Amino acid sequence: MADRSVTGSPEGPDDTNGGDRINAHVSRRFLRAILCPARIIAAVSPLVLVLAGVVALVMGGLILRSFGPRFRVGRLLSATRTMSIAEAAALAAGPPRYIGVTGRLDAEAEFQDDAHRPLVYRRTRLQLGDGRSWRTVDERVEAVAFEIREGLEAIAIDHGAIGEGLVVVPRESVGVAADAAERLPSGTDPATPVRLRVEQVSSIEHAIVLGVPALGADGVARMTSGMGRPLVLTTLEPAEAMRVLTGGRSRRPLLAAVALGSGLVLLTLGLAWAVLGAVTATALGASPSPTAAAGGDPRSSGEGPGLVGDPLFALVAVIGIGLLAAVATLAYVRLTGGRRT
Repeated sequence: MADRSVTGSPEGPDDTNGGDRINAHVSRRFLRAILCPARIIAAVSPLVLVLAGVVALVMGGLILRSFGPRFRVGRLLSATRTMSIAEAAALAAGPPRYIGVTGRLDAEAEFQDDAHRPLVYRRTRLQLGDGRSWRTVDERVEAVAFEIREGLEAIAIDHGAIGEGLVVVPRESVGVAADAAERLPSGTDPATPVRLRVEQVSSIEHAIVLGVPALGADGVARMTSGMGRPLVLTTLEPAEAMRVLTGGRSRRPLLAAVALGSGLVLLTLGLAWAVLGAVTATALGASPSPTAAAGGDPRSSGEGPGLVGDPLFALVAVIGIGLLAAVATLAYVRLTGGRRT
């Protein structure tokens, strides 16, 4: 039979005897299409995702830290476990433990404000403004002994330990230094902005108190500060308390949440990619030229049919991914406060 030639090839007439240049041309195009995504994927290293995740987590943490002591108070309100007042009083005689209690405030000898509301605590601060923040120059505290009650059970509150942990709706009055010159340091510019900030607690309100139950010198159980944490008292619901702590600015907490969430996702994806890349073998065409296959049984190390790859290493890698995800999640909960139970 006479030889047949292909005459329609853009590469010229060739015999279809295994040396067809059309096949070689198509193979090169096919391999180039396969190699391009491989180069793109190889260029995006898992390290980039890990670093981006770390940067996002750091940024989220810095945004939250910019709230100062209020961030810590908000985290404690979100994460501290609450229990009954009877349980809290029983813990006072044991090792220190930071817990929360809820109930109605009560006192034997209240004092009244201008609206004749019975108060147990009032803090008045006179502050000077510099355009960015307020600096306290005078502070006065009025308080009486009071307790938090739940039915017949009650535990006293160490009002002397109340500091930045007081979270109530403040009453504010803004003016200039000339309006209160007698209470300000000498030499203060009369045009300096001045703010009078009043925070008070009434005996007719329900409250959330976080602290360490402890026995005082008089043998009375009290909620106080301890374990490196402040005594927190708020007469607001947790959501409203968070708004007061952020000063009504919702964008910064939202930005922090987005940064922390994206950082957690990027970090998990980067670590998972790195581990899976080490476990699985990716076959990439280095060149369009054929290569000889390696000898031996590809399923095992020459001992005959067996398991493919290294299943023990794969199992350890999967467990490692789970542990890394758990650690990242715990870090996120630690920074944001988690959910109070």
